[in-house]
Amino acid sequence: MVDRPLHVAVIGAGPAGIYASDILSKSGVGVQIDLYEKLPAPYGLVRYGVAPDHPRIKAIINALYNVLQRGDIRLVGNVEIGKDLTFDELHEHYDAVILSTGADKDAPFTIPGADLPEVYGGADFVYWYDGHPDYPRTWTLEAEQVAVLGVGNVALDIARMLAKRPEDLMSTDIPKNVEEGFRSSPITDVHVFGRRGPAQVKFTPMELRELGHLDDVDIIVYPEDFDYDEGSEKAMEASKMTRQVVEQLTEWVFQEEEDLTASRRIHIHMLQAPTEILGDGKVEGIRMERTALQGDGSVKGTGEFIDYPVQAVYRAVGYFSSPVPGAPFDDVNGIVPNVEGRVTAEAGGEVVPGMYATGWIKRGPVGLIGSTKSDAQETIGHLVEDYEAGILHALTDAVGWDETKKVLESRGVRYTTWRGWELLEEFEMALGAQEGRARIKVVERETMTAVSRDEEHDGKLY
Repeated sequence: MVDRPLHVAVIGAGPAGIYASDILSKSGVGVQIDLYEKLPAPYGLVRYGVAPDHPRIKAIINALYNVLQRGDIRLVGNVEIGKDLTFDELHEHYDAVILSTGADKDAPFTIPGADLPEVYGGADFVYWYDGHPDYPRTWTLEAEQVAVLGVGNVALDIARMLAKRPEDLMSTDIPKNVEEGFRSSPITDVHVFGRRGPAQVKFTPMELRELGHLDDVDIIVYPEDFDYDEGSEKAMEASKMTRQVVEQLTEWVFQEEEDLTASRRIHIHMLQAPTEILGDGKVEGIRMERTALQGDGSVKGTGEFIDYPVQAVYRAVGYFSSPVPGAPFDDVNGIVPNVEGRVTAEAGGEVVPGMYATGWIKRGPVGLIGSTKSDAQETIGHLVEDYEAGILHALTDAVGWDETKKVLESRGVRYTTWRGWELLEEFEMALGAQEGRARIKVVERETMTAVSRDEEHDGKLY
């Protein structure tokens, strides 16, 4: 073991990185943890990947805030590994490096017509309405009828945000440009499509129930989209959440038609798989193939096709990770190759000493916040084992933040700190107070950085 505090760099200040840092800080090891984040703001997908109308965001952010505000974990924001600092430089100056960069882009999607301009990645749309500083400030909202492909919570978020009245979003932190975009939308119908049956959808009951509380929005589920097989029955017996989801969907099936009077509608279609996006130079419709359950919860196509008139398609079929330049990466599975969090040089290869992964970059984009915590526990457990075995040490005697800070300052990198985040948070809350809201997000990265560094800025918000 080294006869000084262990120096650990964590890349990515979302839930995975913060939970890993918290668990390591409480492990009994004398450690200095430096948490590097490429944005001026922490919290990752909790700030930039969850719809702004979810009240539970506040509770999650409060928990993450309580970890970082203690002061024993150093936040270094506005620093992109692979650009401002190389991965090799980080690995050289730290005894261990933990990759926790998550999954930041849409999974590949290839069917005929998928390259039409009105076919959008769900992740890109979420980043737009959540005010991510590295994404475009405008979004084309001209479609009256829209298809959303996918039956996970992100698909429901997208459908709900598209169908919701703009005035009902004014209690949230949406930026000004997003408010303006939604006010221009002529949308009337959102069609959500899933390949399998009601017992196989990935919605959580709470997410699904939220749809039923939308003002002036009807939820429509079709009896012909309902079917169960032996696998479905087993799934409902095994999971209370699955039963609750099926019960809610069933309740909507049996609504009276005369009760459907809203000006906007969300249609939930199951047992339908997309085969082609229709249109000559622009989206004009989508062709779905009816599927049939096979007894074990899987499906196959029936050869029956249905065309729906839509003018835009949002694909919410999963996230995919981006590599950290210089670190090992599995391009096929979109993860860092690892064995229980210990990074390997390649899939099935040798473990790289002092290199770890946690969260979605480790296991793929599955699981909720609870999974992220247990995942971090496993990774940190192995890191502590390696520390106690005496195999963790930096490649130089010049270790930790004092050394990487010199590199950043020599390159003119305008890094931010936890105090900087507090300044930015105060700024956003002051913006919100002017309109009777809790906060309004700042989108413009230069303004975010300047406010965080207590520098002059031009006040541009997006």
